[in-house]
Amino acid sequence: MAVDDFLHSSQHPLLHSNGAHAHNTNNNNKNIIFVSLAKWVLKVTMWVVFLSWVIFLFLFPTDFGTGLYDDWVDATSGTLFGETGSVLLLYSGPIIIIAFLAVPYLLLSGEDQLQVKEKKTPRFRLWTFPVLVDGPLGVVSAAELIGIILFIVFVIWAVYSYTVVNFEILPSYGDDLTLEEKRVFMLQMSAYSFGLIGLTCLAFLFLPVARGSILLRLIDIPFEHAIRYHVWVGNLTMFLLTLHGLCYMIVWAIRGIIPSEIIEWKSDGGANFAGVICYVFGLSIWVTALPPVRKRYFELYYYTHHLYVLFIIFFALHVGDTYFSKAAGGIFLFMLDRFLRFWQSRKNVNVISTTCYPCGTVKLVLSKPGNLQYNALSFIFLRMREISWLQWHPFSVSSSPSDGKYHISVLIKAVGDWTEKLRGKVSEESIIELPFQSHSKILASVEGPYGHESPYHLMYEKLILVAGGSGISPFLAILSDILHRTKQKKLSVPRHVLLVWAVKRSNELSLFPITDMKSICPSFSNQVNIEIQTYVTRESEPSLEENLVHEATSSSASSISKGGSISILVGTGNKLWAGSYVIISTVGFVITLGLLNICYLNPFSISYWWYRGILLLACMVISVCIFGGLMVGLWHLWGKRTSARGEADEDGEKFNMRQHIEGVTDKDLSLGTFAHSYFVRYGCRPDFKEIFGSISDRWGHADVGVIVCGPPTLQSSVAKECRSQSLNRRSSHPIFHYNSHSFDL
Repeated sequence: MAVDDFLHSSQHPLLHSNGAHAHNTNNNNKNIIFVSLAKWVLKVTMWVVFLSWVIFLFLFPTDFGTGLYDDWVDATSGTLFGETGSVLLLYSGPIIIIAFLAVPYLLLSGEDQLQVKEKKTPRFRLWTFPVLVDGPLGVVSAAELIGIILFIVFVIWAVYSYTVVNFEILPSYGDDLTLEEKRVFMLQMSAYSFGLIGLTCLAFLFLPVARGSILLRLIDIPFEHAIRYHVWVGNLTMFLLTLHGLCYMIVWAIRGIIPSEIIEWKSDGGANFAGVICYVFGLSIWVTALPPVRKRYFELYYYTHHLYVLFIIFFALHVGDTYFSKAAGGIFLFMLDRFLRFWQSRKNVNVISTTCYPCGTVKLVLSKPGNLQYNALSFIFLRMREISWLQWHPFSVSSSPSDGKYHISVLIKAVGDWTEKLRGKVSEESIIELPFQSHSKILASVEGPYGHESPYHLMYEKLILVAGGSGISPFLAILSDILHRTKQKKLSVPRHVLLVWAVKRSNELSLFPITDMKSICPSFSNQVNIEIQTYVTRESEPSLEENLVHEATSSSASSISKGGSISILVGTGNKLWAGSYVIISTVGFVITLGLLNICYLNPFSISYWWYRGILLLACMVISVCIFGGLMVGLWHLWGKRTSARGEADEDGEKFNMRQHIEGVTDKDLSLGTFAHSYFVRYGCRPDFKEIFGSISDRWGHADVGVIVCGPPTLQSSVAKECRSQSLNRRSSHPIFHYNSHSFDL
């Protein structure tokens, strides 16, 4: 009886527990289904909006598209916002709508959804298959080539359509026109058409350079990749605007009215003089951004690029509010990002520790709050006010998020004036100050971190990392991230990693062991197969000082300083705050524009094009400063409250870091102590055909991720081999997926 009572009493809790577990499982399954359905609806809606917008842009140059546009403007001209609101909604509205929808989509996507699909059949992917590997555009993937073709087709189609329309309306200028007069009218209308096409391209120009843009987060393209799209669209835009201005100048020259037309400032049309000034600023930016000028005179390029502010102002004065509305969406999102960057960069950031290496490289460890997230392939922009108040330089992050919640590190190679001055300052501070005391003179301003929305290096079970020189920096972060995840027994971790590293001199080998892999995961050799192949290209044999290279390094750390941690005010930070910042600022712009129309433009019948254009731009600036500033203030307060809770943990982490710096020895940092296969070859370069061929035979049928960080020649060589191996592979061989990490942003 006692046994029966025991069984009876013990079974009920078990049954209750199982029932609760089943209930929780059902709820979880329902939540998963709901989230998946919501994401699918949002994604389909965004695609519908985007494709509809693209179709409209292709239709607009035709008679049919112009008719639709005129009908839309007529139907909405009597509303509060008038024609300007109609054009804003038609041209810039889709971009803003997609940005709005991106906020809940990113929130639903979660933080870590990467899963390594071991049994999935390898397949080609548009974004990782290199199609063009040589040429002025660098390495171009299949997806990028499709985008380039679409832009080219659009320009050709628009020129053709506008030309047809211009021929159709030519008789309206009079039947008694001579042949030469007809040619002049056609040239004038062509100039106007080139301006309209350039205006459409201008709508895309500022989208890639909004570093923390919600749109870049949506498509998971980091700023360092998107910057090349800005360059491509910028070249195309300036080419079209050059044709626009050149055609008008020829027309004015034929008619003998160049001086009067250049200085003309119309009130009921485009202000020519503002357009000339706008073009001069744009041309200055364009010429100094050309690769030969940019590489040789970087500071000239850097400072000239800030003329974009004046370019936008005079562009608004030139075209007026209606035409400015066509490009306003991209410009507004860029302004939001620029405003956020301004506030983030105002904060002085502590340099926790510094290390100088004999190869001319400096390591900086910067303080960051625990609630500021980043990925192993992120990068930051640094400014040292003691060196320059105006110059910002981008650097890849060399630490993994798992290395510590409260610090982030970068490797900086001394290759120019700014970096040489930084190295000199760090060396001076290391000598003057006592170990682990305050770096009273080393403070940094930081923008970022920026990077991929998700750590794509974890998508692959097998990974090849190819670095050139200081391009090893992001791969230190990747290796550390992989080992930390292996220690934590996470599933989405590459199990086979090959690192190919080419350096000029053997003293650069000291860069690698700054992370003690053995201390991260002592038993990793049983779970992750790491191979390292190092090539010293400009030395035929090992240097006599090679074994002493670590002794030449110097380290110091600080515990107290005048600065603080990196500000959390970054577009790639908290999704909810970043999304709310965009939404509230946009709503504020609509409110500001509505008040302007109600209180001023409509009652006083303001019709001057140039005046309405600058007022529209002023509304954008005011909404960003007031409504966006309100959100920035609230975001900052939230960050202070959440980061204050982790101050004790931060102090403990800094103490552990000091112990680590003190305890590091040459034996601990031996390059080959943790690799399954490691060798150094002197006087030769990597033979990628041999390397990839060997990998194809050994790793078998799989998706192999290839990440390259090095000069353009290295990227081109690796991309060419990825393409060749993937196209000519056997059925049992892998598909190589090419990815690049910016080496020279």
